[in-house]
Amino acid sequence: MLLAIDVGNTNTVVALYDKEERKNHWRLATDRNRTSDEIGIALLQCLGIEGVQAGQIEDVIISSVVPPMMHALNNAVRRYLHCEPMVIGPGIKTGMNIRYDNPKEVGADRIVNAVAAVSKYGVPLIVVDFGTATTYCVIDQKGDYLGGVITAGVKISMDALFERAAKLPKVEIVRPKHVIGKSTVEAMQAGAVYGQVGQVDGIVKRLKEELGCDCRVVATGGLAQTIAAESETVDVVDRMLTLDGLKIIYDKNKTE
Repeated sequence: MLLAIDVGNTNTVVALYDKEERKNHWRLATDRNRTSDEIGIALLQCLGIEGVQAGQIEDVIISSVVPPMMHALNNAVRRYLHCEPMVIGPGIKTGMNIRYDNPKEVGADRIVNAVAAVSKYGVPLIVVDFGTATTYCVIDQKGDYLGGVITAGVKISMDALFERAAKLPKVEIVRPKHVIGKSTVEAMQAGAVYGQVGQVDGIVKRLKEELGCDCRVVATGGLAQTIAAESETVDVVDRMLTLDGLKIIYDKNKTE
């Protein structure tokens, strides 16, 4: 069995694969202060839900955008799962040509998303990931990763509003009944959801113009479904895109 671990700034998602089948997945809070023992115990608890023992895990693959977590995470995998983890980074074959000025600057999650999207949906395409940051990745007709856009995520924007505006409360990010908010909470929710929808549709249209052709737009991340339901440009929502990308990259490197 394979354990795929995607470490994001806010959440860490763990998925268990048995051959080609994704058996289950778990979403944990990303805590940079966790020790390797705490991480290892958490992983064993996740496996225990499926009745899986540590010895049944043959390999582990990790994608991370949080470097301070990696020392403890790697040690946890070695000690508790008895594996040497495969980590997305230099030396890992992705099969994708990165046409960034400095390819090492591209976040591991963006590369993994792009590999998965190309494999599952073809080219050309745009991948929008609603995470701590909202990222846009563009893959051309040749399957080359051209680059994209990075903006502040919805939660970061709302947290900043709460922290900097004394009278504004923290609100749940959900679609309000109306765009014209009848209360402060509704007004903030409208701003969060429809502001992000407007941003997505506006940026995607400009990306397509610069790419020079129409293409499929794939959305992933925590708020993908909420935003895609109102968007004019998102074609597909795939919440498991990053995890499936890790499995695809693992298979490619294991084979080679």
